[in-house]
Amino acid sequence: MYSLNYHRASSVADAVKLAKKGDDVKYLAGGMTLIPAMKTRLSAPSDLIDLGHIGELKGIKVSGKNVTIGAGTTHAEVAANEKLKAVCPAVSDLAAHIGDPAVRHKGTIGGSIANNDPAADYPAALLALDATVVTNKREIAAAKFFTGLFETALKDGEIVTAVRFTAPAKAGYEKFRNPASRYAMTGVFVAKGKANGKDDVRVAVTGAGENGVFRSKEIEAALSKKFDAAAVEGVKVPSKNLMSDIHASADYRAALVVVMAKRATAKANS
Repeated sequence: MYSLNYHRASSVADAVKLAKKGDDVKYLAGGMTLIPAMKTRLSAPSDLIDLGHIGELKGIKVSGKNVTIGAGTTHAEVAANEKLKAVCPAVSDLAAHIGDPAVRHKGTIGGSIANNDPAADYPAALLALDATVVTNKREIAAAKFFTGLFETALKDGEIVTAVRFTAPAKAGYEKFRNPASRYAMTGVFVAKGKANGKDDVRVAVTGAGENGVFRSKEIEAALSKKFDAAAVEGVKVPSKNLMSDIHASADYRAALVVVMAKRATAKANS
C-alpha cells in the first residue's frame, strides 16, 4: 500500500473542511468499492476522509409515506428496518440481497449511489421511486443524479447526506444475479403510485444499460394498462444500448429485462 493521509471526520462540515486541504481527496463510506480499487492501484488518493463515524449521516426516518434514509446507513440496516418494511418492503428486500453479509454490514446506501456502479441495485430503486438525493449543498432528483457509468451529478467535495422518497402504493424488485459477485446482470424495480391524481407506473433497469440505470418505457406502457405480471408477456425491449459482455449478450439482457419485470411485478402484487 502506498502512503496516504487518513482523516476521521466528526461531521459533514468537518469532512468538507478536511477535503480542502488535500490534493486528491476521496471520501470513504463503507469502502466496498474504494478499498479494492486502492489495493489494485486503480485509485491512489493523497487523502482519505472517513465518513463512517458521522452520526448525522445514519438512520432511517419514516413519516407516513415519506421516507428519509441517511447516506451512512448500511444495507443491513435498510434491510432490517421495520418501519421501512411497513411502507416500502421492496427497498428492504433489495438491500437484503446486496452482496454477502460482510458487504451488507459495511456498505452504505450513500456510498453505493455515489459510486454508481452500472450493476448496483439502489440506482434502480431511486429512479423508479422518483427519489431525491440530498447533499451538503443541494437536492438532486434521481433522474438527474445518475449521469453515466460510474458518473453522477456530484461536484468536487460534495457529499451525499441522505435519500428521500414517497413510498408508492406497490413496488417490487428482482434481479438476475452474477453467481460470484451477486451484482445484477439485469435488475428491474417497478413502482406504482399516484402523480397529479393519476396512476403513475415507473420501471427502472440496472445492470443492463451501456450508460447505466435507465427507465423502460415499453414495460411502463404495458403496466400502465394493467399492473399485472401477465401484462408484460410479449413486450419487446430493444437490445440497442444494452451491454454485451462475457456474462450476457445485449439480446439476452433484453429478454432478462422482461423476465425480471414480470417477477418484480408479481412481488409488488403479493
